[in-house]
Amino acid sequence: MGKIGYKIAQRAKAFEMKILYHNRSQRLEEEKSVGATYCENLADLLKQSDYVMLVVNLTPQTEKLIGKRELKLMKPSGTLINVSRGPVVDQDALVEALQEGVIKAAALDVTYPEPLPRDHPLLKLSNVVISPHMGTSTRDSLRAMMEEMVQSMVDAVNSRPISYEVTDI
Repeated sequence: MGKIGYKIAQRAKAFEMKILYHNRSQRLEEEKSVGATYCENLADLLKQSDYVMLVVNLTPQTEKLIGKRELKLMKPSGTLINVSRGPVVDQDALVEALQEGVIKAAALDVTYPEPLPRDHPLLKLSNVVISPHMGTSTRDSLRAMMEEMVQSMVDAVNSRPISYEVTDI
């Protein structure tokens, strides 16, 4: 429960959600403030949670933090939410888990690569929501990004080349 995780926990508390968290170390002050429960290991958290939200930095230790084994530990009614970085989740394992009903759904604010290729299996699943991961602090940049996003959607709907497609350099 770092800074962002703590802010999310504050919001979850307002909805009277039971908050579990896993971290390298227990955060007693934050835990008490939001009424959270520390899970010493990730497996315990995965087994108990209806919603698992990933809010971690991408490091060698967190790359593919959630893979086939971890997804199988989740409840079949569980939803995985990733707001950190795409490579934190093994996307092939996630596709398989979603197709086979190992977990109920996924909400992804990040993918790997970003954006996903148009034929990626995640884009074809009805139990996945993918949103663009973007942070900004000005109205002008938000407006410009939204206009580019809308133009790209219009292009896609009309089977035209995507105006603002991100490609490998």
